[in-house]
Amino acid sequence: QVQLVESGGGLVQAGGSLRLSCAASGRTFSSYAMGWFRQAPGQEREFAAAISWSGGRTYYTDSVKGRFTISRDNAKNTVYLQMNSLKPEDTAVYYCAADARFTVVPGRDANEYDYWGQGTQVTVSS
Repeated sequence: QVQLVESGGGLVQAGGSLRLSCAASGRTFSSYAMGWFRQAPGQEREFAAAISWSGGRTYYTDSVKGRFTISRDNAKNTVYLQMNSLKPEDTAVYYCAADARFTVVPGRDANEYDYWGQGTQVTVSS
């Protein structure tokens, strides 16, 4: 069983930055691919970014490429999402997720992830 706890959300003006953190319990964190998803009001949860177990591969949805950076520190059991040049359309609840299937290439489908955090709200004002 893995527990994920997100932090770092908040209110920021357009053009600003936030760094989200996701702390994981369990000794197998370093074996899991990790993803960040987001869900805006009235919309479906969508993929934002993912990182392989080693951190060597990262993937982003087109709308955040060049602005968001996903990274991980396996020694700290933590994955991060650095968000720069934030836009009002980035407003959403952000969730981190763990793929416990020892996947080499992280997926973009929420159904491929086994564990989820409770989410952290990110609000970007114009």
